[in-house]
Amino acid sequence: MNIETELYVDQVARWPPEGKHILAHHDAETIVVYQAYRPSIGAHVLKHGAFGGEFSYARMSWIKPNFLWMMYRSGWGTKEGQEVVLGLRLRRHFFDGLLAQAVASAFASSGLTSHDEWAAAVSKSEVRLQWDPDHDPHGAPVPRRAIQLGLRGSALDDFGKRRLLEVIDMTEFVTTQRLALQHAGVPELRTPTERTYSPSNPSIAQRLGLD
Repeated sequence: MNIETELYVDQVARWPPEGKHILAHHDAETIVVYQAYRPSIGAHVLKHGAFGGEFSYARMSWIKPNFLWMMYRSGWGTKEGQEVVLGLRLRRHFFDGLLAQAVASAFASSGLTSHDEWAAAVSKSEVRLQWDPDHDPHGAPVPRRAIQLGLRGSALDDFGKRRLLEVIDMTEFVTTQRLALQHAGVPELRTPTERTYSPSNPSIAQRLGLD
């Protein structure tokens, strides 16, 4: 598995305890986002390096740069239809482009002056932005917010067919860490190394309301 990991307890001590932050596994050029699928879809993308087969490009698909949010959403890979957990490596330039065109999924968090303005922006945008409570390893919410992006239309088509630099099968790692959490507890839990991510253009961070 081509992702550096660390003990969760060492990482959480470095992470901001609250506010809107993008926590992600990233380097100077790339960032990893996570998704979870049923085995047939997971097998296809692992074999071909692109989404296809039973994957539907007609529906919105959500990507999450925060590993523990993905674990909360998928029940550590135990929920039906989310058994195969994938790490998807993208170029930061592409990810920042998605952030730049994202529109909040709710008017109250959009920063726009009127509901009509927000509704018009939503209808035109192919990227939806949502802030949710981040979660600890046991699934309890924490004050820090975690970001996820919903992709549709040409944004999803581009992501799924052309922009995947690497598809990483996280399933065995997730299973191992789920069992470690159950039997040894949080002190033995390892998660992908994540740091606060800053978009290359400061205007994007300002638009997103990053703390």
